Amino acid sequence: MKQVYLDNAATTAIRPKVIERMMQVMRESYGNASSTHSFGRSSKALLEQCRKNIASYFNVSASEIIFTSGGTEADNLALRSAVRDLGVTEIILSKIEHHAVLHTAEQLQKEYDVTLSFVDLDDCGVINYAHLETLLQSGNKTVVSLMHINNEIGNILDIERVANLCKTYDALFHTDTVQSVGHYKIDLQTISIDFLAASAHKFHGPKGVGFCFVRKESGLKPLIFGGEQERGYRAGTESIHNIVGMDEALKIAYANLEEDKKYVSALKRYFIQQIKAHLPSASFNGSCDEEEMKSTYTLVNVCLPIAPQKAPMLQFQLDLKGIACSKGSACQSGSNQQSHVLTEILNDEKLKQPSVRFSFSIYNTKEELDYVVTVLKEFVSS
Repeated sequence: MKQVYLDNAATTAIRPKVIERMMQVMRESYGNASSTHSFGRSSKALLEQCRKNIASYFNVSASEIIFTSGGTEADNLALRSAVRDLGVTEIILSKIEHHAVLHTAEQLQKEYDVTLSFVDLDDCGVINYAHLETLLQSGNKTVVSLMHINNEIGNILDIERVANLCKTYDALFHTDTVQSVGHYKIDLQTISIDFLAASAHKFHGPKGVGFCFVRKESGLKPLIFGGEQERGYRAGTESIHNIVGMDEALKIAYANLEEDKKYVSALKRYFIQQIKAHLPSASFNGSCDEEEMKSTYTLVNVCLPIAPQKAPMLQFQLDLKGIACSKGSACQSGSNQQSHVLTEILNDEKLKQPSVRFSFSIYNTKEELDYVVTVLKEFVSS
């Protein structure tokens, strides 16, 4: 059976060179980086070199990169400490944020009675920047938490514009960049972001590792206690092989960025063209105009013209045909609930039809996309 993987927004295949590098480290550099003997010093040197390398891609100091278990922990570290330790009494966010942010904010509201303010969105899920500015005028000590690229519909936030607004009104700015790091360059010297979250498995690195950028002298305090690792921000023995894997994956991603982006962008445009040609009644969720920098080149969310009674069979049929994709965030897999992102931006009629997220990588081909379109067409017309 043909196998087609189009769920790269959920996770990506690890590059062969990354696996080779990680295996080498697991064999040769197994010392605890906190140990003072030669084995420990060797691991510590690797750890700090990776930190310097990763910091260089974002034009920041190595001391501002804190290694975590992934994007969710990085989001929690920034938001929980902002409320608990930095005097934040209001969180401004949108209703289409990743649950790592939404659920954390909701929990903080229960624990600290912090105010949650939601910025308005248009029908495509685009942030209303004028409304954001109005919310920033509350006078409260505020953190704005808005993701750079939406993981379900692919909208791109103008993070520089948001950063400037936050600076004007003396608010902190946290952004989840899990879908953009490794796919876009972000210069944190020119964009005044205070906290940034990233995860290695979204750019062909290993799972279980990521990082949080913490602006120097922010005052952020630890989320996990127990040791002095990560300059006291994050206790626990560092996973050296995973961190090295993340560093290697990021190095390759940025070295090949323009070439890979051109290739994947062409795949997305081709897929959209084929959907329009063979399924003219289908529509696209979010702002899928990549040319105007409103949408990422890595994914597209399609609403298919399928009767409600037949819709539950779509995911099963695609899986049966060897096609991996997603009806929403992978974090919601196994749930029968509608995507919170689509619920927020689609009308009731559109919500009755199934929407599917297809996300692309350098390992996909046009032939695979042709196969997917053929399967979709057969299912819709059967």
